[in-house]
Amino acid sequence: MTSQPQVFDHRMTVLGADDAFVAAAVPFLREALDTPDEPPPVAIAAPEKLDLLRDALGGDAKSAVLVPHTDWYTGSAANAVAQAAGYLTAHGGPGGRIHLLMEPVWSGRAGRSPRESAEWIRYEALANLLFAPMATTALCVYDSRTAGPALIAEARRAHPGTGVYEDPVRLAAELDAVPLPPTPADAHPLARPDAEAVRAWASGSGLPAADAELFTLAVTEAAAALGPVTGVRLWGEAPACVGELRSSRRVDDPLAGFVPPDTGELEPGQGLWYARQVCAYVDVRDDAEGATVRLQYG
Repeated sequence: MTSQPQVFDHRMTVLGADDAFVAAAVPFLREALDTPDEPPPVAIAAPEKLDLLRDALGGDAKSAVLVPHTDWYTGSAANAVAQAAGYLTAHGGPGGRIHLLMEPVWSGRAGRSPRESAEWIRYEALANLLFAPMATTALCVYDSRTAGPALIAEARRAHPGTGVYEDPVRLAAELDAVPLPPTPADAHPLARPDAEAVRAWASGSGLPAADAELFTLAVTEAAAALGPVTGVRLWGEAPACVGELRSSRRVDDPLAGFVPPDTGELEPGQGLWYARQVCAYVDVRDDAEGATVRLQYG
């Protein structure tokens, strides 16, 4: 695996005022608007920022796609990978050529906790690998009024051209070096990831039937991807039900579960991709004896 971006142009801008946003966003969007055969550029940002862009672009605003960021970023960082991949497939030009201006909801889910923010930094880092073959130009907007200085400092490490860029594999490994919280002593053990047993436990822990089924599928899909599973533990209450799988085989792949499948549909048989799309968090920790995969539904 190469850990260096090839074609993907992954930029970052840090700003702290509305006029600075307009000054950065308008030239970026015009790069696409002024390029023959370039698909319409996309700006994903806070609604009030999109209003500023409409005014600044004037008649050209109708040639750009303006999306409130709460409509684009509706779930986890892994869901954002699926959203971006799906959009590039449907609307990108040859080789995925398109301009995307992207502002995650740092005042919402993305910035609500250190753990959540770490997942978005992982997303930013792994994007350099996931989209490396794509002729996509992305400008990630960090507004210091909603994104704190520590978050911005970490984000710089995930963007080429900042002077502090880190290899994505190294940065992901650094995030994975943080130990998981201990497994509760009263966690419910299973000898194997039996779907019926997981489903019964999830229902008994308060998940509605549809959610219990999704959680069960996430656990069994992750188990199938891991290979030999030597133990299963379940704990928590709805919606934060947790399943932990122990395998004698290491995962050894920072992109495990992040690479979109060939089909655009979410369906069983997609292993860790399915688990990451369904669950709020999927943590993978390799060690000398194998791997631990922990899934939290909500």
